[in-house]
Order: sequence, then C-alpha cells, then structure tokens
Amino acid sequence: MFTLLKDAFQAKDIRKKILFTLGILVIFRIGTHLTVPGVDASALKGLADSSNGLFSLLNTFGGGALSSYSIFALGVSPYITASIVIQLLQMDIIPKFVEWAKQGEVGRRKLNQVTRYVTIGLAFVQAIGISFGFNALTGTGLIKDPSVSTYLSIALILTAGTMLVMWMGEQITVKGFGNGTSMIIFSGIIAKIPSDVVTYYNTQIRNAGDELTVAILFTVALLIAIAAVVIIVIYIENAKRKIPIQYSKRATGSNQSSFLPLKVNSAGVIPVIFASSFITTPQTLLGFLTQSNIDASWFNVLNTVFNLEEPIGAALYTLLIVLFTYFYAFIQVNPEKVAENLQKQGGYIPSVRPGKPTQNFISRTLTNLSTVGAIYLGVIALLPIIASNLWDLPSSLALGGTSLLIVVGVALDSVRQLEGQMIKRSYQGFIQ
Repeated sequence: MFTLLKDAFQAKDIRKKILFTLGILVIFRIGTHLTVPGVDASALKGLADSSNGLFSLLNTFGGGALSSYSIFALGVSPYITASIVIQLLQMDIIPKFVEWAKQGEVGRRKLNQVTRYVTIGLAFVQAIGISFGFNALTGTGLIKDPSVSTYLSIALILTAGTMLVMWMGEQITVKGFGNGTSMIIFSGIIAKIPSDVVTYYNTQIRNAGDELTVAILFTVALLIAIAAVVIIVIYIENAKRKIPIQYSKRATGSNQSSFLPLKVNSAGVIPVIFASSFITTPQTLLGFLTQSNIDASWFNVLNTVFNLEEPIGAALYTLLIVLFTYFYAFIQVNPEKVAENLQKQGGYIPSVRPGKPTQNFISRTLTNLSTVGAIYLGVIALLPIIASNLWDLPSSLALGGTSLLIVVGVALDSVRQLEGQMIKRSYQGFIQ
C-alpha cells in the first residue's frame, strides 16, 4: 500500500489528481465549520447527545456539519436521493428518461441536468424540514428569529451549500481521484472518528467507576469485533465468481477463453448510501409537522417507523439496503447488454446457448450472488444498531456498520483505481 502511494506521488499526473482531491476535501472540511447566519448551533447539543436517528444519520454523513449547522449541513444527501429517483424513473416509468438512458454520453448529460434540478428542489424542502423539526425539538432554540423570511434564507443558504458540495464532488470525479460523492462522504466519516473516540471514552470508560475493568474488556472486545468486520468486508468486497467465456475460432482466429468476473457484491457500498439517504426523506417531511403534531399518536408512530434507533426503523433500513442491492447490481451488470455483447464478439458460456439463455443464466447467477451480498450488507449495517441499543452505546456507534462499509468500500475502490492508473501509465510508457 505504502509502496503504491510512493510510486503514485512520483508520477506527476497522478500526484496532481491526488493533491487536487485533497484540496477539495480541505475546502469541504472548512465549510463544515461555517455556521449558517441566524442559527444558534449550540442548541443542537441536546440532539447530538440524544438518540435522534435523523440527526445522527445526517451528522455522520456530513462529517459533523449538522452539529454546527454549517452551510454544508445537508451534505450530498439530497443529490443521492435525487439520483435514486431519476434512476427509478428510467425503468420504463418516464419514456423520455428511458430514451435518454439509451443515448450514451449525450443522454447521460441530460439525465444529470435533470438530477441537478431535482436536487435543488429536494435540498430546499429538506432544509426547511430539518429547520422546522430541529427548532421544535430544541424548544425553539435553534432559530434565533423563527420568521418566514428567516426560514427561507436558511433554506436558500443550505441549498446553495448542497449544490456547491455536489459541484465539488463532480470536480473530484472529473479532475481528481475516485468517485467525488463517495470521497466527500468518506472524508466526512473519517473526520468524525476522533470526536467519536472521545465521546466513547467519556461515556464508557471515564465514567465507568468501579466497573472500569469491565469497560476496558468490553472496549478490547469491541476493537476485535471491528477488526473482524473489516476483514470480512474486505474479503466479501473482493470475492467474485469467474464465469468462463469461450470465443469461437471464427471470431478470433483461434480458440480462446477468458472469464466474466461477477462480484459477490456488485453494487458495492451504493445500497448503503442510497438507503441512508432514502430514509431521511420521510423524516424530513415529518419535520414540517413537528411543532403542531408532536403529541399526536400518528406522528409518533411514523417518527418511530423512520427512526434508525427503533427496532422497526432499523428493520426498514435493512430492507432498503437489501432492495437497493438487487436494484443497483442489475444496473451495474446489465445481463441483457452483457449477453448481447458476447454474441456480437462471438463469445459464449460453455453449455449455455447464446442470446436469451445466456441473459437468463447471467441474471440467475447475479441474483444468487446479490442475495449473499444483500445479506452481508444488511447484517453489517444492522448489528451495530442492535449492539448500541443493547449496551447503551453512543448513537454514532449505532451507525458504525454503515460508516465502516462506506469507509472500507471507498478505500478499496480508490486503491483499485490507483493501481489501474499506475498500470495504464506503465503500459503507455512501454508503448512510447
């Protein structure tokens, strides 16, 4: 790993990409400490210490930006939700989107433009929702002057912040290193680790008293469990099934064979990010109704259903992860296109007829692999939530599984991309 980084920094073009990415992430981290005007961020301390699913989730993915109610408080959450909506609408729901999806690069640019417009709308609604909701939960202490103009100005600032974060993510993807959106979430989670460690120390060890030995043993067991989960995540993320592909002599001049690698978890960490962002939408809408319905039974039921700290909310969260795993796996690996490309190239899977039978075979294989991947993602995300409720751990640790999946997944993808760029550079040097 260190040798790879050393070689990468010695290559000027790759070094520029890495430094550009780090520069953007530094700007993002600075922005997370710029509090929105007209807001008393200290009023949120009670929510940070309590078990509030929406606050913990948004704060974790924003790297603590919500705890200071900064201009980047919403992070990339609205953009991810908008991406989900647009991808769902491409599935024969809106014919125009289906047509654009088949137009290659031109269609992709059109869909990206629509995604940006949807992001603006969602960010504005979400900004007003969390401002209303958190102001009510903090006893009207968050917003200094709770007037319509104040809420609108705060919503505009938070929406502009989200669009700026989205733009920075796109710049990282185009000019930097790695997937921009994932890198921003990754940096936010990493930045919050020191404060989470301090919180854990203060709540579990410092105040343990006579049970200090038990607390230390529990901490050691927790560290071992985290290490074991990291190993499992790395193993599953790298696990794949190689489907043999045979090419006819007529197509290549000689009989050749290769493999079609299908990962056990083809969707990567995207289902976790999608599920996390998707579950915040109902909570945001409930934020509009907090002040006038906080004692209503239906409001409390819905608030419980969409709260990750509650059993039913955790179960819904896990179900969303499972569903998005299947959904995104078939987006990443389109069986129809794979079968069509194999047929055009004169390739076939031994004992499977080309065309529709090949498509069905790949679909069945992908479904079986995604079942394992979905169970793995769901269990890793759910176990820390259960552990947090059983042993009264800090709320940030309840999202530890989600954070761990994202951190390890993004790190592995980044290493693969770095290795790919180094290999590509070596080939170019050899050709020259």
